[in-house]
Amino acid sequence: MISLILFMIWWILQLWFIDMKNILFIVLLCSSVFSYSQQNSDNRFQRPLKEVLADLQAEFGLRLRFSEELVRDKVLDYADWRIHPWSLEESLNNVLFPFDLKFVKESNSSYEIKAFEYARRTADFGKQFLDYLSSQYSDLPAWEARKALLKKEMKVAAGLDPMPKSPGTKPILGPKRKYQGYYVQNIALEILPGVYCTGSMYHPLGNKGKCPVMLNPNGHFGDGRYRADQQLRCAMQARMGIIAVSYDLFAWDEQLLQFDGKSHRSSMAHTIQSLNALRMLDYLCALKEADLDRVGITGGSGGGSQTMFITAIDDRITLSMPVVMTSSYFVGGCPCESGNPIHLCGNRTNNAEITAMCAPRPLLVVSDGKDWTKDVPELEFPYIRSVYALYGKENLAENAHYVNEGHDYGFSKRQATYTFLEKHWNLNTKGLKNLEGQFDESKVTVEPYAALKVFGAEGKGLPANAVKGMEELYKVFEMAKQ
Repeated sequence: MISLILFMIWWILQLWFIDMKNILFIVLLCSSVFSYSQQNSDNRFQRPLKEVLADLQAEFGLRLRFSEELVRDKVLDYADWRIHPWSLEESLNNVLFPFDLKFVKESNSSYEIKAFEYARRTADFGKQFLDYLSSQYSDLPAWEARKALLKKEMKVAAGLDPMPKSPGTKPILGPKRKYQGYYVQNIALEILPGVYCTGSMYHPLGNKGKCPVMLNPNGHFGDGRYRADQQLRCAMQARMGIIAVSYDLFAWDEQLLQFDGKSHRSSMAHTIQSLNALRMLDYLCALKEADLDRVGITGGSGGGSQTMFITAIDDRITLSMPVVMTSSYFVGGCPCESGNPIHLCGNRTNNAEITAMCAPRPLLVVSDGKDWTKDVPELEFPYIRSVYALYGKENLAENAHYVNEGHDYGFSKRQATYTFLEKHWNLNTKGLKNLEGQFDESKVTVEPYAALKVFGAEGKGLPANAVKGMEELYKVFEMAKQ
């Protein structure tokens, strides 16, 4: 074998001038000859996965990024039979599938190898998915039947059918803090016996008559609902005449008084966050000043996931604005977004279809060019508008896309939501805009974090009946459903 290899090297050197490309070809050829000599049906043509990936990397002239831990000790059966020299991606699929691994294309010359993620696919997958969904309903009755099925099954999948009984206790309300055109009041709702949803209400000052109401679920952004952009958004909504509420994710911020932060990465987080939204909605809609014809929800990232889902299952929502989350190929990487099988309902759905369940209510989908919403203008939004077209209401669905922006609920995205609210809710925005026609957030007071704590900076105000830990939570949840 060694003599054969030496002969082949000598022969190649006679035909080609040695440059880096030819050296690489020689190494590959020699490696292949050697590896082939070690493979046969007796050992199932086995090769180490790391070695196979290195060969693919060299053969196709690109970079494959992966951690050593991901490939350590992995041996691939029938390795070289899986390689298609005409297609890198076919080869990668064949090679990675036995180990539950996947690839993500970063550029034409770079791919990342990752553990399989049920929540994240590719834009091509999303297109095929939407084509399939579109083929399932060609008229309004067929869509309405599909929508009703999804709504029913998703409630069950989320653990909310039957709904757990509410404790029926009054909310815990903190003192009012008055600012220019609005006031803030902390709130804790007992959503289950001993389980509290904590947040802050932003209420317009001097408003006469009925007020619209708005849920602002928090997402996975640093500093949670205490961060400046969340406060700015809710305060501006209040200055526009809206009663707005911002509340914590499960096992984040003040809910850490009851549950360890690791509990957030559980399917129960998905259930409790949905229950938080529904209980907050119950409270807002019961206010005597609430205008039940103008009930909205908006959140970014994980808050966008909540926005889409709550809109889909609760008809009380009359306007929806999911931000940087609507996608046909990503359903949210955290169990609080996709930990329960809501996306397996109706023989599979995705966030684009769930978003379309808003139809024919006013919908603003906010997207950007640097995350999984980058394809919304060409992929998801045309599909969503096609559903609105079944009602003859295409004008009620809009997309605000920021191709040069990333994953946030930043200034321009907030401006888009303010404009959408002004348009559809006939709000009095006199004095709220600057000379450039933008909504002026400069008169909003961004409060220190401690001011937004319902139970005090050290949590000493937590009620004595407060549940502690997941084991107790599961018990009270099951008892509430009996």
